[in-house]
Amino acid sequence: MSEANLKDLKIPQEGELLGRVLKLSGGDHVIVKSTDGITRMCRIRGKMKRRMWIRESDIVLIGPWDFDDRRADILWRYIKGHAEWLVENKYFPTEL
Repeated sequence: MSEANLKDLKIPQEGELLGRVLKLSGGDHVIVKSTDGITRMCRIRGKMKRRMWIRESDIVLIGPWDFDDRRADILWRYIKGHAEWLVENKYFPTEL
């Protein structure tokens, strides 16, 4: 099954942020620079590990942890067409 068939475009909801993957840290961890300016260590959720491959410079949707603001879960990875739509519609800054 291709990524395009998995789900439609997800817009950030309350408590969710967009970010760009800076570095893959190994295992299921990546470093993400989010739209609020904080660099977070993010964990790839279990159900996403086998469905989507995450690469450096991908735009992702993250959910920061309530008890630790420097960590988050990756909720979704945007495909190229959806990422372009987010930039065009001012959801994601081009300089990030």
